[in-house]
Amino acid sequence: MASISIALSKGRIFDETAPLLARAGLRPRQDPEHSRRLIIGTNKRDVRLIVVRASDTPTYVQHGGAEIGIAGRDVLVEHGGQGLYQPVDLGIAKCRMVVAVRKGFDYAAAVRQGARLRVATKYVNTTREHFANKGVHVDLIRLYGSMELAPLTGLADAIVDLVATGRTLKENDLAAVEEIMPVSARLVVNQAALKTRRAELQPLIDAFARAARS
Repeated sequence: MASISIALSKGRIFDETAPLLARAGLRPRQDPEHSRRLIIGTNKRDVRLIVVRASDTPTYVQHGGAEIGIAGRDVLVEHGGQGLYQPVDLGIAKCRMVVAVRKGFDYAAAVRQGARLRVATKYVNTTREHFANKGVHVDLIRLYGSMELAPLTGLADAIVDLVATGRTLKENDLAAVEEIMPVSARLVVNQAALKTRRAELQPLIDAFARAARS
């Protein structure tokens, strides 16, 4: 019988997923945070973990590199979710995707007056759709880190990023002016695999659902 692969990323999502894995009856044979191995076995002979970048999780699951994955809603919306079944909101890694600007920048007036905004983000597709729905013209600047610097250096008028407590924004004299969506981690499943291997996958899906509720 072929193994079932679960795609996971290191960092915050894995930290919050570890207790869920335990409640679902899965124990990694090595700690993904400290092991250099990218494929890690578990206490279940037919289930393994594959360690991927958070932004790559939906792609691995969509194209069959993994049957199951755990990814943030932000990553899934940006990806588009093609070929993915999302049966369980795991309720972990909670945060918000927001629009933030320098304190003192009149965002509401800029939007009302139809100004063309420069927006820095790594969530280019999500940001484009959000502002298009508002009828606001934007020039998008793709960044991957230190997003808060963009308004402070004049690179951008606004940023779209994730916030949990808002402390980093506050410490850099920025303020959230609009929430795009709440974010949490979801269980995602390859739709084709679910059709052909439901007897193997459904018990795992059910175990994660129970773990998320407990």
